Amino acid sequence: MSDHKRWTKKRRTFLKGAGVTATAGLAGCLGDLGGSDDGDVVRFVLNPAEADVSIEDQYQPMFEYLEEETGAEIDPVLTDSYAATLTALRDDQADIADTSPSAAVAGSDVADVIGIRVAFGAAQYFSTITTTPDSGIDELTDLEGEEVYAGSTLSVSGTLVPLLMMNEAGLDTGTAPDGDPVDFDIAYEDHATARNQMIVRDEVKAALSGAFVSAPLVPQEQFDDYPDFVDISAEYDGAGSDIDDEDADPNDELKLLDVSDPLPRAPLMSRSDWDDGIRDDIEEAILNVTEEDLQHDDDYEGEELWFTGVQEGSIDDYEPIQDVLDTLGLEFEDLE
Repeated sequence: MSDHKRWTKKRRTFLKGAGVTATAGLAGCLGDLGGSDDGDVVRFVLNPAEADVSIEDQYQPMFEYLEEETGAEIDPVLTDSYAATLTALRDDQADIADTSPSAAVAGSDVADVIGIRVAFGAAQYFSTITTTPDSGIDELTDLEGEEVYAGSTLSVSGTLVPLLMMNEAGLDTGTAPDGDPVDFDIAYEDHATARNQMIVRDEVKAALSGAFVSAPLVPQEQFDDYPDFVDISAEYDGAGSDIDDEDADPNDELKLLDVSDPLPRAPLMSRSDWDDGIRDDIEEAILNVTEEDLQHDDDYEGEELWFTGVQEGSIDDYEPIQDVLDTLGLEFEDLE
């Protein structure tokens, strides 16, 4: 992988109007929730990363484990964006949050990092930019003038880091993601939707996403030029695994354009001013959870949790994410 060229630009405020979006994201999800002091009810925010996954079902083993270990009652709280998750923490509508690496930085004034989620031994993950084999796109600069799909605007692996990769390749990202790029058009959804839009729509030439979405459709040998990915990524062993599946559509195979540097995986966070005797018990249980604790029963047919444990962490672990924001000239101070 070529060395990255860094650049600077005047820092600007990111998502000044996100307060409206965040509040809307909570509507109908939070309801009329009381505090966690009554009978040790712990409000656990879930932020769906993918539209086609039932995250509440995914998390049932974690909830059952925490209730058994601590005696607390876990009350799931669904939001539809990372901004809404931070709003829930700021407004004392949540105690624990499943959230993104960007939220560790954005919410450092209202929430503390409990730990970094680990997937099959790896506390780091990767972002990818992929295309289809017949797209005519061979390198990132070929995306000039084209349409691409990305994850949500606050997604580190689905948007922020891929934009950094594109800019370092020489494409003008303009003020994206809180404005328009200059050299290409971009739309924001979620990781899986970004990938699927590229597959089904010829005019979409690339998908920006986490490797957990793209790798199963990329031939494994295409990752061999990225030694960090080979050595660290939990997705390397399964790369290309969906291509040869008997139910696979041969048109779904992807071509790799670029892979990011290693990124700290998403955190679990606690509201900073959560003053409840159960807090220490909950946080200790989270850090002690095992892969076996997070597994469903054999009759479960949905998506399993993507992580297998939680490694102790702090805001310092997310300094690389702050560096990405600084380089892109983004701030989160006006999320409210």
